[in-house]
Amino acid sequence: MRKGVVLAASSYVAWGLFPAYFLLLRSVSPVEVLAHRMIWSLVFLSCVLAYRRQWSWLRPLTRQLIVSFAVSAALLSGNWFLYIWAVSRGHVIDASLGYFINPLVNIVLGYVLLHERLRPAQWFAVVIAALGVFWLTWQGHHFPWIAVVLALTFGFYGLMRKVAALGPLEGLSLETLLLCPLAAAYLAWTAFIGDNAFIHADFALRLVIMAAGPVTAIPLLLFAAGARRIRLSTLGLLQFIAPTLQLLLGIWMFHEPFGGARRWGFAIIWAALALYSAEGLLRNWWLEPRAAATSRAPAAD
Repeated sequence: MRKGVVLAASSYVAWGLFPAYFLLLRSVSPVEVLAHRMIWSLVFLSCVLAYRRQWSWLRPLTRQLIVSFAVSAALLSGNWFLYIWAVSRGHVIDASLGYFINPLVNIVLGYVLLHERLRPAQWFAVVIAALGVFWLTWQGHHFPWIAVVLALTFGFYGLMRKVAALGPLEGLSLETLLLCPLAAAYLAWTAFIGDNAFIHADFALRLVIMAAGPVTAIPLLLFAAGARRIRLSTLGLLQFIAPTLQLLLGIWMFHEPFGGARRWGFAIIWAALALYSAEGLLRNWWLEPRAAATSRAPAAD
């Protein structure tokens, strides 16, 4: 349990520090960063697969499986691109909001698409979060589309991976394998027209770009290892580490405004997340164990 918490928390800390990494790439266009992220992720994942001699999953690939992972790859690349663009354009706080509301988006997707039953407290949390988004829209005079699109793309991606036939390592490897031809074609075109930042960059920037592989894959592998060892409710609480760190970086490192109406909107959404987390903890740590203990108790003579 302790090792699982450390592994999962480490993955969320790494994801929370992503804005600092992408800040180093602010001189590179978001599309080129995305392309390099796909290619160097595949390189790193291939090294991991070679080290583990884990190639058997490639043999039973079917057309249906490839189509399914092509869709999830499109969702993942869209999420990656929007996040990179948001950081490069000074919208780190908006991006963090997307990952704050993502757990509640997962609840709604589970209800609508997987026909999962929602408990009253979960419904209440979703309604409160919706009010927070409405407040931010009304006060800011524009819909917080960055946060909503990030939450939806990652929510649908998580939904597809939940029912996928491959594990995290194999699944991400297949997704990057499917995306790499497009990424390679784009980089070849930019090199041909003389607009490839990697070619013209100094050695240090090239190393930062190449680091996109391990920076992408290592947190995912840590998360997969940690998630198998801890309760879902504990994992649900740990997932707020990443957007919290992103929010703090947006305020302290990127100096984005965070006050007045915007702060109140976040506070409303945080209240929804607190309700959601408290209800999950109460059920998993108290109500369900107590009900199980009661059911195991011997009947009175």
